[in-house]
Amino acid sequence: MKRSVGIGLGRHLIVEMYDCDSKVLDSIDLLRKTLLEAAKSTKSTIIREFFHKFSPQGVTGVIVIAESHITIHTWPEYNYAAIDIFTCGEHTEPWAAIEVLKRALKPGRTVLMEIKRGLLEE
Repeated sequence: MKRSVGIGLGRHLIVEMYDCDSKVLDSIDLLRKTLLEAAKSTKSTIIREFFHKFSPQGVTGVIVIAESHITIHTWPEYNYAAIDIFTCGEHTEPWAAIEVLKRALKPGRTVLMEIKRGLLEE
């Protein structure tokens, strides 16, 4: 079996934001605006968006981009947001979305993990 090398098809950021602004986490309009801005900041091509407001609180949002997706799931009652940023292609900058998200959600603490996806064999 050949060993995989560091040439990947995409980068997947798993982002956990704690101690966020609960009003932002519960606002479908603010989250839609923020995720669209985040997608643009990554230099991705936006294809479609879908957002759902839960009762009594919380929002799930998906931005489908030509290069993959950006998603958010919020728990305003815990001031927490779970975010995925998955981009493919050398032209994208997934890390640019983090600053956009931090400005809007105002987390007290952020935990990040990057996974290289589609590691190609030599």
